[in-house]
Amino acid sequence: MLKIGILGAGHLGKIHLKLANQSEKLDLSGFYDPNEDNAKKIEQELGYKSFSSISELIQNSDIIDIVTPTLSHYECAKQAILAGKHIFLEKPIANSVAEAEEIIELAKQYNVKGQVGHVERFNPAFMAVKDRIENPMFIETHRLAEFNPRGTDVPVVLDLMIHDIDAILSVVSSPVKEIHASGVAVISDSPDIANARIEFENGCVANITSSRISLKNMRKSRFFQRDAYISVDYLEKNCEVVKMKDAPETPGEWDMILQNAEGVKKQIYFDNPEIKPNNAILDELESFADAIQNNTEPLVTLEDGTNALRVAYRIIDAFNK
Repeated sequence: MLKIGILGAGHLGKIHLKLANQSEKLDLSGFYDPNEDNAKKIEQELGYKSFSSISELIQNSDIIDIVTPTLSHYECAKQAILAGKHIFLEKPIANSVAEAEEIIELAKQYNVKGQVGHVERFNPAFMAVKDRIENPMFIETHRLAEFNPRGTDVPVVLDLMIHDIDAILSVVSSPVKEIHASGVAVISDSPDIANARIEFENGCVANITSSRISLKNMRKSRFFQRDAYISVDYLEKNCEVVKMKDAPETPGEWDMILQNAEGVKKQIYFDNPEIKPNNAILDELESFADAIQNNTEPLVTLEDGTNALRVAYRIIDAFNK
């Protein structure tokens, strides 16, 4: 099994530690956290091995799982890559697009693989319908969260909205043409609520809203395409696929029929897929292990993470236009 070392043992880092320790595809080598008191507490209470330095963790691992503040992603990734280690980077991939692009070049140069932790790609509801999302032309997403001081050091676009940006880019096969956006800082120094309208060259439009000052949590997306409407609830982990087909000549008593102004009749029916429960974080870590073992492309590549970051910064730049 591949040895994985966790870099950073904060809230999310501890989750990664627990799941890596449970994995049947990964062998947890240990972790490094610069906060010595926190490191000792975790080692004593949970039994995970604490390394005394980043270099020691890297030396004893095949994969470095970087769950540190975004500002340190580039330096941590660079140190791991230069040692020939594969890297898993929590989102966003880096603090700037330039840093992200250099991580990509370094990974190519040292022939190591990298994956970015856009965990919603592994959400069972999204996975159940992704193959049914074909050429969507309008997308609407709402990602609302109750206030939590953790993460308010960055704009809500990089904290929350980037999840939806990545998911949208994964299903829209077209370059971004234009972005209009607005953001408001309510309680933080950076925007806490934001809305973006992304127009793609193929005519698709995505309307994205994110807030970290809401009274309730919500993570929903809706995809509209020819003859189909698909909704995904990332929080409740359920989805709905509503499709249309030509109406039969003699509709059944319970058939739902729509007729447009030209007299064309369509039958509405539900085609909801089976949702297979999973642990999305464990799945993303194990899928990365599979990509390394099988020498295949990770599901969420470093390029994917960079593209999402690039769009996120275009949204932030649009706030001031």
